[in-house]
Amino acid sequence: MGRIKTISIKSLGNELIKDNADKFTDDFDKNKIAIGELKDVKSKKQRNVLAGYITREMRKAKKSGL
Repeated sequence: MGRIKTISIKSLGNELIKDNADKFTDDFDKNKIAIGELKDVKSKKQRNVLAGYITREMRKAKKSGL
């Protein structure tokens, strides 16, 4: 089992995916860079957690065919 993400990470991640889905992929490092360009995140740890959540969501979307 993985770490549980907070509501703020999930809501911010879903908002970023909804608005900028074309900028995100299923690659963690590319998502970190994209988040840095799109949003001013307070800390490196928060950026990495957000990039991990977005990466996971993009992999799920790719697997389901969306």
